[in-house]
Amino acid sequence: MRENKLCNYVCTKKLDSKSTKKFKDKIDDEYHVNMILDNLPLVIPRKRADVNQPTSYEHGFRVGFKASYAGSVEERYFIHNHLAFTVKFHRDTETDTARIVGFEVMPNSVKHEYEQPWDPEKPRLTTCNANTKRYVSGADTPQEVEDGKEIIFTYDVIFEESPVKWASRWDTYLLMTDDQIHWFSIINSLMIVLFLSGMVAMIMMRTLYRDISKYNQLETQDEAQEETGWKLVHGDVFRPPTHSSLLCVYVGTGVQFFGMTLVTMIFAMLGFLSPSNRGGLMTAMVLLWVFMGLFAGYSSARLYKMFKGTEWKKNTLKTAFMFPGVVFCIFFVLNALIWGEKSSGAVPFGTMFALVFLWFGISVPLVFIGSYFGYKKPAIEDPVKTNKIPRQIPEQAWYMQPVFSVLIGGILPFGAVFIELFFILTSIWLNQFYYIFGFLFIVFVILLVTCAEITIVLCYFQLCSEDYHWWWRAYLTSGSSALYLFLYAIFYFFTKLEITKLVSGIFYFGYMTIISYAFFVLTGTIGFYACFWFVRKIYSSVKID
Repeated sequence: MRENKLCNYVCTKKLDSKSTKKFKDKIDDEYHVNMILDNLPLVIPRKRADVNQPTSYEHGFRVGFKASYAGSVEERYFIHNHLAFTVKFHRDTETDTARIVGFEVMPNSVKHEYEQPWDPEKPRLTTCNANTKRYVSGADTPQEVEDGKEIIFTYDVIFEESPVKWASRWDTYLLMTDDQIHWFSIINSLMIVLFLSGMVAMIMMRTLYRDISKYNQLETQDEAQEETGWKLVHGDVFRPPTHSSLLCVYVGTGVQFFGMTLVTMIFAMLGFLSPSNRGGLMTAMVLLWVFMGLFAGYSSARLYKMFKGTEWKKNTLKTAFMFPGVVFCIFFVLNALIWGEKSSGAVPFGTMFALVFLWFGISVPLVFIGSYFGYKKPAIEDPVKTNKIPRQIPEQAWYMQPVFSVLIGGILPFGAVFIELFFILTSIWLNQFYYIFGFLFIVFVILLVTCAEITIVLCYFQLCSEDYHWWWRAYLTSGSSALYLFLYAIFYFFTKLEITKLVSGIFYFGYMTIISYAFFVLTGTIGFYACFWFVRKIYSSVKID
């Protein structure tokens, strides 16, 4: 420690045709080598053209690069076989002890030459020798990757004192240099929210107030029919929908996902889930998901009892297994694929077993406990009585058709989050840190409000056109934003990522399917509960004869 070591020999590798092909494939696919020292990831510092801008960092270093010799157009492959490490440390002035606060590297490609005879125990390199003070530089001839070539691997270690204290060593990695675009994203989203809030306020304050006051003064049903349509469906608006059990399952799952997301973000904002704690974020999300099963069971059972369902145990089983089952199947297939590729990123069998145990051993029993208490409570009373015979729905205008209405409803929630989504996808797929949970929380709140408001607005228009099938429509209206998220993921794949291998492509789309499915459940549930509150509110405000 604190002793510089220059021109250290590691090993010699003679390339055969198989290893040459492997190296060339890795260089083509832009593979990075990642290392960790004292829990700090290895980075390459990148100085910016603007002097005032702070240094940015690239995670890991590339296996090699492609270039052509001067006067030639043919591209050749070169390998990074000499690494110049810089280990930054902060020295305690009182005790003279030091702690590591930075781990940087400058990779080089150099065709090493040596004095004969070759001795692997004491190699005498002429291209890199600490005794003669001959060090590797960018001017050296690079090491080409060719069948039969001999590659000598070497490294330097330089220790550098740093004023950065150990507690602040992650600050440089997490430094946010593009906060302006996040503020732009939030202002853009707030404009959407203000527009929708204005529409909701207009409906609630003006239209509904006028409607309700007139309804309460009217004497005959004929007069009411001349006014507007939403009171006409009061006898059908709380009629249970088709596939009501499935709706209960998805609403319960959405509550579980909402609870997990909210608590995770609060913990992340408070700094408990720092990237320095490896895997902390994912562990917290899985554990919170498991324990939020209690709320999933409770909310699902409450809704199921309101729909006069009798098979509450069957409904509970669906809640406990449907969403996690679909996600686990996709995850298992993806993991099997990358395990077959011998990737170090594959989840080991022990971890897989632990996930199954958490699901069956903790989550499922908690869903049952929540359902038991939810079903024991008295059913939610409807503010108006439901007629025995369903009312006929008049022919709807083209813009009020379910498919069109649902697809329009998803655009604004997606529009509120898509800029932040770009940074999240970049952090997941382009190996960058994402630690701006303050911004993310603001965007999450905006998403909640947008989903709630767009669903209320479209639900009101639907009821005014005397269409009382609002239960599923409310869920799908805001939930359709997940479709736009997946379409954006396809766009991102073809414009930002250079994935050529089939397994990597399946891996990307598999995980984006899981993320889109989770987003559908979350946004759909938010829209559903907002609409549920709105419909109960307006029908409890009018006198029904």
